Amino acid sequence: MSKVSVLVVDDAPFIRDLIKKGLRSQFPGIRIEDAVNGRKAQQMLDRDSFDLILCDWEMPEMSGLELLTWCRAQDKLKTTPFIMVTSRGDKENVVQAIQSGVSDFIGKPFSNEQLTTKVRKALGRAGKLDALAASAPARPTNTGMANDSLAALTGGKADVVKPAATNAPSPAAASPLIRPPAGKPAAAAAANSGRGQGQLRLASGTLPCVIKALSLKEGLLVVRRGETLPQVLESAVLDLEQSEGGEVARLNGYLHAVAAVEPKPDSEWLQLTFRFVDRDPQKLDYLSRLIARGTAQRHFVPGA
Repeated sequence: MSKVSVLVVDDAPFIRDLIKKGLRSQFPGIRIEDAVNGRKAQQMLDRDSFDLILCDWEMPEMSGLELLTWCRAQDKLKTTPFIMVTSRGDKENVVQAIQSGVSDFIGKPFSNEQLTTKVRKALGRAGKLDALAASAPARPTNTGMANDSLAALTGGKADVVKPAATNAPSPAAASPLIRPPAGKPAAAAAANSGRGQGQLRLASGTLPCVIKALSLKEGLLVVRRGETLPQVLESAVLDLEQSEGGEVARLNGYLHAVAAVEPKPDSEWLQLTFRFVDRDPQKLDYLSRLIARGTAQRHFVPGA
């Protein structure tokens, strides 16, 4: 019996490694190949066969949606399970992908259990579950988080929605790390002014956060301590709104460091170093404009 083969497509090496590690830990006999973007994946799909495609949405050169559309136009790929791995949860985007022939979604960030549940489900529909089970330990399935459900995102209806316009941004230079004005604790100052705030999505839930500093490489975030502590190397998505009612940047990354804001074990606030992993030039440009806007509006002041 041949091995079940999976193609993982994502421009972020951290996400590719996370998916490969999660699948191999559950399915020791699985064959996994990876591609840095849709264009590279297209070349691999031309010369090889795969039982499942796990693909990011936003990538340079060729997006996940463009790759999906191309796959469904190829005779040999019309029915290949295609799971979109994405931080996008807007109904319009979901419906657009459904109309293009997507098989399922996994919302970023995700747990290993959510990932393997989706993979079992997709391969089961394709008649490949027996081959997968032959090399995998039996584990109970779980439906995962609500943001993974097509029904929850669309209300069970596939309405016709026009694709959102995508304007190519101008190139941006790297911005220096920016910090809030001195004189007030970052958490209290931003909470009182309504500035420099966002939300951090973890597999375990969502945390409102305050932006203490920001660069193209990472962000320093302050969150209120909860029952579950964020873990170092945990994947996450940082949602930042550029202006009131404006577009939202969904930045993928991982927690590089977690520390107490106050020098005591029961500190109410935690400081998180969030490292960005996206390689998409559009996201980097968007982040640059977000930093520039925050500086111009004195949400932050330039720092070293």
